[in-house]
Amino acid sequence: MNDNNTDINASVASVVSSPDTFSKEDIHYMKLAIKQAKKAAMLDEVPIGCIIVYNGKIIGRGYNRRNTDKTTLGHAEITAIKKASRYMNDWRLEDCTIYVTLEPCQMCAGAIVQARIPRVVIGSMNSKAGCAGSIINLLNMPQFNHQAEVVRGVCDEECSTMLSTFFRELRQKKKAEKEAGKEALKETPASQNIRI
Repeated sequence: MNDNNTDINASVASVVSSPDTFSKEDIHYMKLAIKQAKKAAMLDEVPIGCIIVYNGKIIGRGYNRRNTDKTTLGHAEITAIKKASRYMNDWRLEDCTIYVTLEPCQMCAGAIVQARIPRVVIGSMNSKAGCAGSIINLLNMPQFNHQAEVVRGVCDEECSTMLSTFFRELRQKKKAEKEAGKEALKETPASQNIRI
């Protein structure tokens, strides 16, 4: 193992993730991030929500709108960072805490690092695309000029259940649509199915 991997593993170990350390404030703001995530679900978007707090005041909110806005950048964290930057009139969010219901992807983790956000509170981890410890920890890489304290698992059960329910219902919906399509084909006379 080279020195860089040792440094990365050491920084990952410094991540706070014990439920005993969750403050009432962290739980409160994560519940508000969950409300944002529910707005995404109402749009049939993956239910991910985000809140950014500065000195006890919410200065940025966001929820997933990737399909709705037809943009790769429509992630909850990106939206909240844009709003918080407008509020602060600065791209640096150095005294803020970001609360997000699902572990950030590489794009969002990179934006958090670039915005210099010093504290990240995560609801549930994302073993498929998470870049705050699951796949890689972009928030604590010593090679970058900024690292963040990461708190994991705040309202984990509620965040995880919301996501698993969304994906289960999405699979059921797609299955029903597929079955309806098959039934419609059965009812269509064969002569109408032929295209020349």
